Amino acid sequence: MGLYPKAVERLIAELAKLPGIGNKTAQRLAFHIINAPQSDVTGLSEALIETKKKIRYCKQCFSVTDQDVCQICEDPTRDQSIICVVEGTNDIYAIEKMGEYKGLYHVLHGAISPLEGIGPKDIKARELVLRLGNNRVKEVIMATNPSPEGEATAMYLGNLIKPMGIKVTRLAKGIPIGTDVEYIDEVTLIKAFEGRNNI
Repeated sequence: MGLYPKAVERLIAELAKLPGIGNKTAQRLAFHIINAPQSDVTGLSEALIETKKKIRYCKQCFSVTDQDVCQICEDPTRDQSIICVVEGTNDIYAIEKMGEYKGLYHVLHGAISPLEGIGPKDIKARELVLRLGNNRVKEVIMATNPSPEGEATAMYLGNLIKPMGIKVTRLAKGIPIGTDVEYIDEVTLIKAFEGRNNI
């Protein structure tokens, strides 16, 4: 016999499937939902169902959208000659908050990871290469995560794209502003030395 009624146990189990949500957090969320007004719970469930029904991938960049083509791809003021390659849609929002980048994006939906059985065919690599065949793109910025998987993905895609005569760049890595050198980890420090610029 379970500790909670079956409906509560199911709710906890479903909430625990969400990324970053452990069993204790799932329990807290479940009891928050139980104690919330019916209108709040109805609003949440309707929002979940509506999102799942209406949200799909943009036909050009594979970001999430409720249209065939997302707002960024449709925007005629964006620089069509630059594509920033990211692992996930959340990365786009982080870059957009900056307010500096005015090009387009391409979402891979993952990174190459042989240990996890994820190869180039499991991400949107082929779609990126096909997209670059229109001769409008002059630069591809690799903004994959600075992890072994992100680095491998950037290298793999770079090797595919360079023969097309397109400039391939990688986001700089190094010391965060406001941090003392003595507290920087070795890998970050190595990358900072490798990416040093003239002053």
